Amino acid sequence: MLRLRTTNSHDRTSNDRIQALHLRLPTPFSCNTGMSLRQEHIAVIHTAPMQTRPSPVSIPTASNDSLVITFAPLLLSDVYALAEDDANGAIVVMSGTVRHQTDGKPVVALEYQAYEPMALQIFRQIANDIHKRWSEATRVVIHHRTGRLAIGEISVLVAVGCPHRAEAFEACQYAINTLKHNAPIWKKEHWADGSSSWVSIGACEQSDEPC
Repeated sequence: MLRLRTTNSHDRTSNDRIQALHLRLPTPFSCNTGMSLRQEHIAVIHTAPMQTRPSPVSIPTASNDSLVITFAPLLLSDVYALAEDDANGAIVVMSGTVRHQTDGKPVVALEYQAYEPMALQIFRQIANDIHKRWSEATRVVIHHRTGRLAIGEISVLVAVGCPHRAEAFEACQYAINTLKHNAPIWKKEHWADGSSSWVSIGACEQSDEPC
């Protein structure tokens, strides 16, 4: 015989409590960019389960562009190949690497964190802007690392393919400059003396400090 179990008042009360608890939970990320967003994001990361090798995060694109945030090492050959197209007369690639000092202070490593959903939307907007301003641009590739990087490792790769070199240079420079200003990505500089400090990758651009 098939018996139907009805929900009793205790179950309904428990469900109501759970729903009420969800309504009271704060949103982990605000819509504001800047230091407050960074602090909220870092707090969430510290309480989240540890992942030794997160999967790359990418955003669907309507064209042949490739927009990725990844924990894995970046390879120039991979990014160059993604920018290749038969219509290209030039491919310009910008590689950002970890240097050994900042303002003369020795650095041993950098650690990158990102609010990935918003950062990928910024990448998509950059690619859209490039296709509008340089309409002959064939492909835009933006890949950014997260996690701890040693001296000499690549933190970001930007590649743009165009029929002509002038447009490729201009579009590539626009992409990295806009990324630096707008993307919610932060780096932690680990100093040789054992100390460390966080900074938004856009903060040095906005204050005209070296980065």
